[in-house]
Amino acid sequence: MAYVPAALIHRLLGTAAVAVAVGLIGCSQNSSNSSESGTTGDSENPLNVVATSSVLCDLTEQIAADTIDLTCLMAPSQDPHTYQLKPSDRQRLDQADLVFYGGYNAEPGIYRSLEASSADGPKVAVYEAAVPEPLMVEAHSHAHGEEDHNHAHTEEDHDHGEPDAESASDGSTESSPVPDPHIWHRAEHNAEMVKVIALNLQQMNPAEADRYRARADRLSAEFRALHDWIRTQVETVPSANRELITPHAAFNYYAEAYGLRVRGALSGLSTAEKPSAAQLTALVEQVKAAAVPAIFAETTTAPDLIQTLAKEAGVTVAAQPLYVEGPAEDAQAPTLQAMLVTNTCTIVNALGGSCQAETAPGGG
Repeated sequence: MAYVPAALIHRLLGTAAVAVAVGLIGCSQNSSNSSESGTTGDSENPLNVVATSSVLCDLTEQIAADTIDLTCLMAPSQDPHTYQLKPSDRQRLDQADLVFYGGYNAEPGIYRSLEASSADGPKVAVYEAAVPEPLMVEAHSHAHGEEDHNHAHTEEDHDHGEPDAESASDGSTESSPVPDPHIWHRAEHNAEMVKVIALNLQQMNPAEADRYRARADRLSAEFRALHDWIRTQVETVPSANRELITPHAAFNYYAEAYGLRVRGALSGLSTAEKPSAAQLTALVEQVKAAAVPAIFAETTTAPDLIQTLAKEAGVTVAAQPLYVEGPAEDAQAPTLQAMLVTNTCTIVNALGGSCQAETAPGGG
């Protein structure tokens, strides 16, 4: 089937139609024999769905549960920025009735195989369909000045398309703003992703459409309530302390939504990028000037650089690393909702606020 970025479909059809349109493009060539191939998802031959990242796997599982045969390409501990497909992964893609992947170059190692896949079913760029106007940011890291915190713009100011798989790891040049793929750190965006996933599942498995619709409605409401809860928790942080310094630039959406400032990061959008000695020195000086009470490690990046930065700047690293690329195989963040609660309490408490996890929607 043809590989069509969701961002292009948005421009042609508009936001309301895009999730279904993405699915239609994938299945139109196979509509005449869908029942023979099993894409209607009957009990003897369930719908074969592949989700690339732990974010998409978690949301798909929460919506579809045991009504589909779900394959998660990446384990929760794996970094989508650096992940490379195995031969068994390519086979799973070829056999899939429906593929959910991120888009916005979140998983650069999979795009060529997606394009070359022989599967006739839809391949849905969920991040692009859910958030058609992403933040546009500088992909490469450097120290930020007092008047230059986020380098974030909306999609209206820039054009973007699907990056070439052989381009730089973040699909950019030094001066070229690119879409930030880390949309799930703004809870409201997850409500939109739920809708995209549910619509495509309904189309491919209409026998379960009512169940998917009901679960999507419940999850969307939960994520919107969680959005309000996070904002309330961050408001307990003293204004002067609302600064984020992390290993890579993954929290632009979180900062914009909840009133924080991204003071700096050791790398750009991709963890594959490493800071130069000059960049590290500049960030040390910036951390000293900011006088923040803590900086943050991440679960999917090595802690050595952030520990070095903290030592040189004379600050503390928060005890709990932040979950960046999705839910984890532990009790702190088994779902995307739990990940957002855990991250929020880590940030709020480390920066001098008071986070009440027990008041979070769903019980924290």
